[in-house]
Amino acid sequence: MNRRKKKKVLNRKLVALYLGLMFVFIVELLFYTYCRVQSTQVSGEISRETARQRDLLSMRDSLKVELARLKSPQRIAKIAGEQFDLVLPNSNQIIVLP
Repeated sequence: MNRRKKKKVLNRKLVALYLGLMFVFIVELLFYTYCRVQSTQVSGEISRETARQRDLLSMRDSLKVELARLKSPQRIAKIAGEQFDLVLPNSNQIIVLP
């Protein structure tokens, strides 16, 4: 009977070891899956932000062009003449200060 007890204890130890190894394996598998999901999500975020950066750079370039057009001296002179009736002074209207 003593031999049977030892065999039962040995079987219980093997079952506990097997369950422990399975638990470690399952935890490792879940951690790997979590890491892969996070990696995929971060990759998607990087792609979206890269596209957003491209869009913003394009918008910045178009705004630079529009600003240059709005600052154009010809445009300003045209608006001054049409809307405010301003004209360039004649030479006799210019007073030089000493």
